[in-house]
Amino acid sequence: MKHDPVTSGKREPVNLALDTGVVAAAREMGIDLAQTCEMALRDAAKIERNRRWREENREWARAVNRWVQENDLPLEHLRLF
Repeated sequence: MKHDPVTSGKREPVNLALDTGVVAAAREMGIDLAQTCEMALRDAAKIERNRRWREENREWARAVNRWVQENDLPLEHLRLF
């Protein structure tokens, strides 16, 4: 099982204001609101973390790609395909 860097194992009570129609539909379908909100927040945090990483490391990735284009891969001669 992969380690989830966001999960702490602890719970914190929070108050949310949600559209009453959405809440009613979710409850009617037996959807666990807390679990669903937690999963959505975990996914949103992961997406934002990845977006920021790409932004912060964009220039580094470009530099590495330029270097590979100019010098080829260091162990290219050992590839069997």
